[in-house]
Amino acid sequence: MSSSPEKDILKKVRRLEIKSRGLSNEIFAGQYHSAFRGRGMSFSEVREYRVGDDVRDIDWNVTARSNRPHVKIYEEERELTVMLLVDISGSSAFGTTAQTKKGLQTEIAAVLAFSASQTGDKVGAMLFSDRVEKFIPPAKGRGHILMIIRELLEFEAVGRGTSLAEPLRALTNVLPKRSTAFVLSDFLFPASDEAPLRDALKIATGKHDLVAVRVEDRREGEMPDVGVMEVEDAETGRRMWVDTSSKRLRENYAVAHQARITAIEALLKHYKVDTATARTGEDYVRELVKLFKKR
Repeated sequence: MSSSPEKDILKKVRRLEIKSRGLSNEIFAGQYHSAFRGRGMSFSEVREYRVGDDVRDIDWNVTARSNRPHVKIYEEERELTVMLLVDISGSSAFGTTAQTKKGLQTEIAAVLAFSASQTGDKVGAMLFSDRVEKFIPPAKGRGHILMIIRELLEFEAVGRGTSLAEPLRALTNVLPKRSTAFVLSDFLFPASDEAPLRDALKIATGKHDLVAVRVEDRREGEMPDVGVMEVEDAETGRRMWVDTSSKRLRENYAVAHQARITAIEALLKHYKVDTATARTGEDYVRELVKLFKKR
């Protein structure tokens, strides 16, 4: 007797939970919070000014009432909000190994979600294509994390294209307080999105701590020599015939792809966004460890 779709998805969620918890310990080794700079600061109290205090913290209202300088004291917020911005556009379904880019993104998102949950932080998610497809407000608890994972596994996007500007704009609008936001995507967006993305990055990085995890498949930068074949753009649906036996075509393709990746990396670096690259079918743990150690 075959199992029901409901039971199958529950099994997938459970398997991913077990794997993610183990990888979380391996990646962070108990140093989860030290990996996230810029945790929010909340107002604590007002006290009299002391030599060495930052004059920018002076509370001028209290100072005027008391005729003595007072400063505001802040303390680090114990609670962090983690947002997962996950690309579910048409290109995320691509994969030439046993794993698609969407599958890899889901696994990494689960690792980050359980890491945050284990330390009592809130976790939210935003699934996007060329629009924000679904927003899951930040909350705590294992049940909430499992619900996010289920959505990542099962949710079907309406849009096929990619716009990174849209989720970043939405992030700054829906979250008034600072968060650590992970953008999981192949970052293969149309040229028309570059200007809006620059504007969105400028605003988002001023308010939130952004981390980019670029997911790729090795075949995206290598065209195989298999003769004449029809290819289709997963996001636009455009089809064309190409002769992959042409060495010049394969070389030009590889050069163009690398130039695009270099431009993406330069853009993220310009806005001081920490980045890591994960590849389908390969171990991404080392890359994430490297990312969080340098933070």
